[in-house]
Amino acid sequence: MLMRRTDIDYLRLSVTDRCNLHCIYCNPLDQQGLTDRAAMLSTDEICRVVRLCVESGVARVRLTGGEPLVRSDIVALVRKLAGIKGITDLSLTTNGILLASMAQALKDAGLQRVNVSLDATEGQCFRRMTGSGEFARVLDGIQKALAVGLAPVRINCVVLRTANLSQVANLAEMSLHRPVSVRFIEYCPPGAKVDRKDWYVPNEEVRRLVESHLGPLSPAPATQAGGPALYFRARGALGTIGFISGRSSTFCRRCSRLRLTCDGRLRPCLHCAKQYGLGTLLRSGASDNALLILIGRALHEKSRYTKLDTTLECFSMQHVGG
Repeated sequence: MLMRRTDIDYLRLSVTDRCNLHCIYCNPLDQQGLTDRAAMLSTDEICRVVRLCVESGVARVRLTGGEPLVRSDIVALVRKLAGIKGITDLSLTTNGILLASMAQALKDAGLQRVNVSLDATEGQCFRRMTGSGEFARVLDGIQKALAVGLAPVRINCVVLRTANLSQVANLAEMSLHRPVSVRFIEYCPPGAKVDRKDWYVPNEEVRRLVESHLGPLSPAPATQAGGPALYFRARGALGTIGFISGRSSTFCRRCSRLRLTCDGRLRPCLHCAKQYGLGTLLRSGASDNALLILIGRALHEKSRYTKLDTTLECFSMQHVGG
């Protein structure tokens, strides 16, 4: 009998697939197939599923999207999730556009930390990457998150060779004067049909670029909540630099996360064709025990994954949850 890993303790929870940006690598399907609003899990439904996931071993929850801050009841949702006994780490990934105006309310509601997606430090490149001219608002959001104590603040950059490779040095430099973790993420295609091979840059090359600008990097301890990133620090820097190398290396055996879409589909792995319809079961009047059984199946399925499957049909990170 297949034994379930006992270290699967992290749930990435998409609260909406709507977004106020249009990042080129996030949604290759454009705006097709957005979830009907009636199908999205309500706050009470989300909290029920999360409570049962906690009973199944989850201790860390990250809210994602789409852009989670466009959900109208996001602060109330954070407050209710923060009250679930057994959650030790409650965080959120955002593009930062709305963060400055909401950071204090989110902190007061019980959010502990944020990741901010930022793929450029120049306005023109930012517009090419996101379709938006709101770069300054993202910087304001980062500063506000630091000010209210949503720490550690992590800045995530997906590096694309023909789009934003020129931004790597300046992004890395943000770690010199701010107590942030700037993390470079290898592009991994959402399905074989949209694999832009001209985009891929291995993190080994990204690190060489960083070191040519900042000098040698020294290993740094990982910040709280673990994860696949390897951390380093430039000499004299307040912050750190991380590398998430999901394509040039494999960390599937130690991946500890499940993903829940905004309509309640539980995925053992991002690159996984199989998903479990928790939302459908929940709305059919299922008991907690029936939902726990389905969550248990997903956990067993998770134990089988030892490498990424990039042969899947095209999907959108905006729909699955970033």
